[in-house]
Amino acid sequence: MLDVLGVILGGGRGTRLNPLTRYRAKPAVPIGCKYRLVDVPISNCLHSGVNRIFILTQFNSRSLNQHVARTYTPHTFSTAFVDVLAAQQSFAREDWYQGTADAVRQNLDAFDQPNVRDLLILSGDQLYRMPFDWMIKFHRKREADMTVAVYPVTRDEASRFGIVKLDADQRIVRFEEKPQDPAVLDEMRSSDEVLQRFGPVAPERQYLASMGIYAIKQTVSGAVLREVEGDDFGRDVFPRSIDRRPVFGFIYDGYWEDIGTIRSFFDANLAMALPDAPFNFYDALQPIYTRPRFLPPARVLDARISHAMIADGCQVTGASLDRVLLGVRGIVRTDVTLENVIHMGAEFYDEDGREGVPLGVGEGSVIRNAILDKDTRIGRGVQLVNAAGHEEYESEELCVRDGIIVVPRRTTLPDGYAF
Repeated sequence: MLDVLGVILGGGRGTRLNPLTRYRAKPAVPIGCKYRLVDVPISNCLHSGVNRIFILTQFNSRSLNQHVARTYTPHTFSTAFVDVLAAQQSFAREDWYQGTADAVRQNLDAFDQPNVRDLLILSGDQLYRMPFDWMIKFHRKREADMTVAVYPVTRDEASRFGIVKLDADQRIVRFEEKPQDPAVLDEMRSSDEVLQRFGPVAPERQYLASMGIYAIKQTVSGAVLREVEGDDFGRDVFPRSIDRRPVFGFIYDGYWEDIGTIRSFFDANLAMALPDAPFNFYDALQPIYTRPRFLPPARVLDARISHAMIADGCQVTGASLDRVLLGVRGIVRTDVTLENVIHMGAEFYDEDGREGVPLGVGEGSVIRNAILDKDTRIGRGVQLVNAAGHEEYESEELCVRDGIIVVPRRTTLPDGYAF
């Protein structure tokens, strides 16, 4: 795996995750109390032996750059690196990245490094734990120009993904982007023989969705990207390469979640606080790496807590927490009730407060089904319960996405605010 180069796509504007992406790149969105989304693909790479990694980004990249620089510092006497490649203008090209494929295309010269046999193209907004060395071994055994990781989904889910059809050798012979037609869905259903060659798969999950994870042979990467018009891997390059080159599907059947919307982000995070959490951050052999912080332990005084994850430096006093993720330096004060809440914490401590409202959640507040972004200040007696039952809503102070209240970063809600 030392001859594999990891390339993590930083994504575009992340509009479906707005306002969480209002001030940060999508891979820099916090997840699991103390991590960032980008930590997931980087950790998967490192556990698989891929230790040369580029991250391609252009929107709101400052916090992402800071996180990567402070977290991933390989030893001086090593060829390993984790570097950010931001979009840039040059004499040859003046426009920014036009899509995922265009981002890779514009950086082919950076990928032309000694002893690189394959490029491993990854998304920066997915939650999973995957052995990339298995995928690369499959890719090379099939002598593929490109291999795409695919994930079994149900018929109801198939319309949300790009669906592939494999032959008996797992070569991709057809691709349909988000099929809606029942007749097309019937045709795209995978056979039991194909699915069970990799391992047991639930009988109702007979549609193979592209995961947006690609292995590409280095010697053909330039040709693959230049012979196909279009700027997106999933929409243009991969589907149009099927008839021109050997493209195979590697079946993965572990946990995988595309964190592309507020709803998927909310559900994936809260699931981590359950006893049977589908994604395990407590894996001693394959931990998810992140920035080390020198913070005191969390302090909990006279509180009732059920199904919660609490990060370093938090303080909870006389509150009730049920299905809550409390991020680094999160502060929850007396008589507060939090139910189904992601509180991302704060970048610093601030007891005096701004305009009389300190960081954290003030006394007597009630918050349900909400995301509180970093450095939010919630005053005393605040009621965030979506009493009107909005599915979508927008104001200067907060918004509602798919029924979930989102308080943007650095927002202050005064004492007695109600929604």
